[in-house]
Amino acid sequence: MTDPAHPSSPPADAAAPASAGEVASPAPAGDVADRAAAGFRQRYGAPAAGRWAAPGRVNLIGEHTDYNDGFVLPFALPLRTVVAAAPDDGDRWTVWSELTGDQVGFGADEVAAPGRVPGWAAYVAGVVWALREAGHRVPGARLAVASDVPLGSGLSSSAALEAAVLAALVDLGGLDLPAEGRPRLAQRAENAYVGAPTGIMDQSAAIRCRAGHALFLDCRTEAVEHIPFDLAAAGLAVLVIDSRAPHRHADGEYASRRAACEKAAGLLGVPALRDVAAADLDDALARLDDDETRRRVRHVVTEDQRVLDAVALLRAGRVRDIGPLLTASHASMRDDFEITVPEVDTAVEAALAAGAYGARMTGGGFGGCVLALVDADRADAVADAVTTRYAERGFRAPGFHLATPAPGAHRL
Repeated sequence: MTDPAHPSSPPADAAAPASAGEVASPAPAGDVADRAAAGFRQRYGAPAAGRWAAPGRVNLIGEHTDYNDGFVLPFALPLRTVVAAAPDDGDRWTVWSELTGDQVGFGADEVAAPGRVPGWAAYVAGVVWALREAGHRVPGARLAVASDVPLGSGLSSSAALEAAVLAALVDLGGLDLPAEGRPRLAQRAENAYVGAPTGIMDQSAAIRCRAGHALFLDCRTEAVEHIPFDLAAAGLAVLVIDSRAPHRHADGEYASRRAACEKAAGLLGVPALRDVAAADLDDALARLDDDETRRRVRHVVTEDQRVLDAVALLRAGRVRDIGPLLTASHASMRDDFEITVPEVDTAVEAALAAGAYGARMTGGGFGGCVLALVDADRADAVADAVTTRYAERGFRAPGFHLATPAPGAHRL
């Protein structure tokens, strides 16, 4: 799921988005790829054997539905993490981070159990561990990491790192691990090794997305459908607004929401809240005693339906018409799931007032980013309106990116 704030950030380069109403276009992937390659050569004194990239993502709609076995609709961003890598002798892995400047090494003994490799390097060690746990002979490797995925903004820098490392190790070792099997393994690295209780969406987006499409994912079956999402043809753009709000209690609150959903499913006698149909929601809510639990359930069930409705509209080529669903999703996150903060609510309100067709927070909540569906020629005006409203509220100036659907993890 949606990148809750981790105690230690992965080694990504937190390239700041544009601010003060200026909308940034992401740098070409080659820029970050060149930095990873240069860092590898400088650190290890030889060229890398290859470079592997994996993207950050935004979730168009479907928040906190993935761990409820429901539906999500993310797409990959041009912002990406790149790993330059080469094989090394023996069961030893060394990784260098452009952001921190640190180099961390670990062997088979250190990677044998969660907790033995701390900090940002745990994301890399977790991938090695998960591959070994799945029975793969993981090659020793030297790695250098650079990234343009901002940290802490809800764009899933952690899954981008895991997916890029996984792609590198699979190729270096000639491992038999098809793309459809990789998200679950990367998720296991984050859940069981790093200790973050994320769902399957982030890793699926980082690995399985296609350019020009959103990824319709059934989180129970892991079946995917690539839904055309041609913004340019519709004269539209998705403006990603970095709220610059610090994550507030994200770890504990995320876990409490997940626990509440699991408890509610048990009370309702279903395997997961995905199994409560929208048509049966009122009856289900009447069987629950406390109002907070009812609100949590209402968000998940209605959010699943919003995903299905958005997919139907996109299949019909009605991109602009998904706007009200985005806005309804935000209201549900704000009022029923209670995971928004004043900065993201302000960004949504200002974007809508400036003419956005729809806007919502994207990510696990308590900070992070907002996405707004806007006319392409109005993106700067919407950004200006959000910046002005932030100044009026005394908030730190927001940042902006234009998001276009990009491909998932691949070798460059």
